[in-house]
Amino acid sequence: MVAAEDWADAVRRYWFSLRPEQWWRDSSLDGEIAERFGGLWKEKRPLPPQAFLGSAQEALAAVLLFDQFPRHMFRAHADQFSTDTLALAVAKEAIERGYDEALTPQERGFLYMPFQHSEELVDQQRSVLLFTALGDPEQLRFARLHHDVIERFGRFPHRNAILGRAPRPEELAAGEVVPW
Repeated sequence: MVAAEDWADAVRRYWFSLRPEQWWRDSSLDGEIAERFGGLWKEKRPLPPQAFLGSAQEALAAVLLFDQFPRHMFRAHADQFSTDTLALAVAKEAIERGYDEALTPQERGFLYMPFQHSEELVDQQRSVLLFTALGDPEQLRFARLHHDVIERFGRFPHRNAILGRAPRPEELAAGEVVPW
């Protein structure tokens, strides 16, 4: 469990101590993240987005806690998406306040990630703009792939089974559409 007064530092320190390849698909971290940060996630998730906007670093930590950590803690379960809207609201307000300008390019990439995870086309369009401005070709490639799936289907078809959604005919005709 993480001490209340330094939760944001603990989240950032942990996440950025990992190797980049661990961020995306390393299921060996799932239990560790759940054990170390699951209680914090439960404690913080009822709070409004404004509670996480004291600084750029706090906003970044909240986005990691609500966007990245659930993808590890709840892999293959609908709860992995349950705080996406909170992460997106924090990210939107942080950008509105100019907090992203105080972050490193790597940190900005994670602050922008909730736009990429959104199933709203307007968020996907903003994602492409944000990642274009970031100037990282690999992250921009993934932003465009996510955008194209949402533009085509209006949602991520690969989430259907986890979320209990029936696939639409156009999704079935296209086959498995996973851009990453």
